[in-house]
Amino acid sequence: MKRHSVLILLPVLLMTLSFSACKQSESSTKTADEPQRIFKPFGEEGTSFQIDFEKGTAHNHPSLAIWLENLDGEMIQTLYVTKSVATGFYAFGDAGNGKWLKEPGAAKRPASLPYWLHRREMANSTNEQLPSLQNPVPDAYTGATPAASFELKTIPFEQLPSKFKLLVEVNQPWDWNAYWNNSRFEGDPNYSSSAQPSLIYAVTVDMEDDFTVYHLNPIGHGHYAGADGNLYSNISTLTTALNIFESITLHLSE
Repeated sequence: MKRHSVLILLPVLLMTLSFSACKQSESSTKTADEPQRIFKPFGEEGTSFQIDFEKGTAHNHPSLAIWLENLDGEMIQTLYVTKSVATGFYAFGDAGNGKWLKEPGAAKRPASLPYWLHRREMANSTNEQLPSLQNPVPDAYTGATPAASFELKTIPFEQLPSKFKLLVEVNQPWDWNAYWNNSRFEGDPNYSSSAQPSLIYAVTVDMEDDFTVYHLNPIGHGHYAGADGNLYSNISTLTTALNIFESITLHLSE
């Protein structure tokens, strides 16, 4: 009778384990699909920002910066910048002579996010454009590069004007296309680690209207080698750079 009872219980046990494994697999898949949540509470009260980034088909660990400006183009506050740009320490360091290491290390990459970097320089009393390990962006503003879709929740630390701009700059290293190819500016190490230049998104927010949802749109690109902080409005030569993010959406709440 004992042997017979074991034969009866064994299929039940296997069915239970199989069902449990399926539930765990479903749970893991569900968790993996959820966007990463990043919280940066600079202020204790005021308007709460939630910025949703939905990854696109070309997303592959891009560098990015998120910040606020007044309508005159003066920086109000950086909200987030990826750690590699914030510290000058990248997954592939600088080996010199326009080459890079096959391991993490320090590097100067002005073409990474030139639009944000030049605005940081103008707002920075030390006048040091490029962050470094010796002069990093404070940790409060930084974080690892999100691996997929993510949402940033934050409350700015300053009282905002009634109208302001939210901007995002994104760049994916070595992102070549037919126009921005590896022989276009041959011998320029700053270009060679960038390829397609950084893409800038923006939206103007009016706190006096009733809108609580704003969609950011691309308005131009940065300098291909980071030589200046100008906005280049012609983005017709960009391809995969436009597909790093499917959408960027701002949600406001009190």
